[in-house]
Amino acid sequence: MSIPIKAKNVGSPDPELKTSPIMEGTDYSAEDLAQEAAELPVCYFNNIGYKHGTYVCSGSGELLRCDKGIWVQVGSCDPDNP
Repeated sequence: MSIPIKAKNVGSPDPELKTSPIMEGTDYSAEDLAQEAAELPVCYFNNIGYKHGTYVCSGSGELLRCDKGIWVQVGSCDPDNP
């Protein structure tokens, strides 16, 4: 049984605003994290900073988790199709 995650809907990334890198869960590696974490202590989405461990829903319906400066795709925001 999965536990529902409360996540703010942040819309789609605006290319003119600061947004941290978004990685698919399968592309995510410790090396990538180490490179980004030194420069980005929080994750940004459209110029708004979010703490490590925060979940958000992007405009495309993807559930993202902030992991030390990198957004990691962890699923879907659709409760009927996680």
